[in-house]
Amino acid sequence: MLGQYLPLFALFALAALFAAGSFVASGLLAPRRATVPKLDPYECGIVPSRDTPERFPVRFFLVAMIFIVFDVEIVLFYPYAVARGGLGLFGLVVLLVFSFAVFESFVYLIGAGALEWGPASKSRSAPSPSDEIGSDEPIVSADRTAHTTVRRVGLEGRVPSPSEVV
Repeated sequence: MLGQYLPLFALFALAALFAAGSFVASGLLAPRRATVPKLDPYECGIVPSRDTPERFPVRFFLVAMIFIVFDVEIVLFYPYAVARGGLGLFGLVVLLVFSFAVFESFVYLIGAGALEWGPASKSRSAPSPSDEIGSDEPIVSADRTAHTTVRRVGLEGRVPSPSEVV
């Protein structure tokens, strides 16, 4: 009886020995000199010269939710397509209920403004009490360009390209 479990026990023992040996080897062989460059955060080749200026906007997370919703949808649709014949009417009903829930969450995200970007989205929003009713300032102005409105991040200390000098 115990003989049939011997390979399983041997596998667990080898896994435990490998894990323990990895920790021991890491502790013995790893260098312990912490220098300033090793302790600095590093991301995409840009050394941060200051703290992050702002938090991510909520709209960023709404778009991320759209991707997650459609990823989960694919996780259900692919196995259904493979085993469609064996699931019958029950599988179709489950798929339709799930598709309705996915569509409902997509409608919620669209209603929450997940795909509205830029000045056009601000023109659709309700005016705030601080807005002047008779303001003649246009929403779209010829003075607003990508160079005047888009903040460049991570360009400190770099030589500007000829297109950025304009």
